[in-house]
Amino acid sequence: MQESPDDSDLLVILRHGPHGSSWLREGLDAALVAAAFGRCVSLLFMGEGVTALMPEQQVGPLGQKGTAATLEMLEMYDIETLLVDEQGLSDLGLSRDDLMLEVECVSSEVLASFLSEHRLVLTF
Repeated sequence: MQESPDDSDLLVILRHGPHGSSWLREGLDAALVAAAFGRCVSLLFMGEGVTALMPEQQVGPLGQKGTAATLEMLEMYDIETLLVDEQGLSDLGLSRDDLMLEVECVSSEVLASFLSEHRLVLTF
């Protein structure tokens, strides 16, 4: 986790799964654009958003593709802080080992302080 965020830091909270809406894809796109313009971007996957990190995603019922290809580009954009809400992970019966990328699990207590450290927060 970053120790001293400054005004250029952006936290993008992803709360929706890869299928059923465009919220997740729009959030990832916003993160990539911000990183391309020099922002230091952190991603926080919460609730259903955790499912975006599942490997081998299939095409959704409305033809939406999975997000694996976009997630694989995060490193190229220097987006390295990937956080997962510990409770959301547990609620879905998953562990960190089930996810396609290495993430840091954060408890509710740590999550509250992490949110307060960021001036710029986008929620999708």
